[in-house]
Amino acid sequence: MLIDLLRARRSIRRFTGQPVEQEKIDLLLEAALRSPSSKGNTPWQFMVVQDRQRLNQLAVAKAHGATFLKNAPLAIVICADPSQSDVWVEDASIATTLIHLEATDLGLGSCWVQIRLRQREDQSSSQEFLAELLGLPEGLMVLSIVGIGYPAEGKTGHALDSLRFDQVSYERFGQRR
Repeated sequence: MLIDLLRARRSIRRFTGQPVEQEKIDLLLEAALRSPSSKGNTPWQFMVVQDRQRLNQLAVAKAHGATFLKNAPLAIVICADPSQSDVWVEDASIATTLIHLEATDLGLGSCWVQIRLRQREDQSSSQEFLAELLGLPEGLMVLSIVGIGYPAEGKTGHALDSLRFDQVSYERFGQRR
């Protein structure tokens, strides 16, 4: 059941050295490609990165929160074309989430790296750095990178009592059950 998958999913930033099999990469990509998009525009592009040197470069694509990519055996860069959809951020975010869920379902760990509107350590644009590194066509925007691999750390899902049910309203803001 989906709720069991959601209960188990956690962000994983430490991976074993085991490569991710092509069959699993194909399933991750299928999950992303099956993602809903506004008006069926599918403005996204997905880039699979497994080359160690390129993963090391992805790890410095932004000032904070990407360094774990240098030890990931796999990264998927999620891009989209704003000229195809005014809700490209939402569409690419949904696809990113489905990659996370599929990774968990396959026994893999994953973690999202936010790229949109981020800078590198030297304050240069993460977008420009990645466009150059990955040979992106002009106008294709990077939303996120998902680092994926076999978990080298075990994390249990968040306990039910840790969920913020106080952030749920019924009918009118602030009205609880």
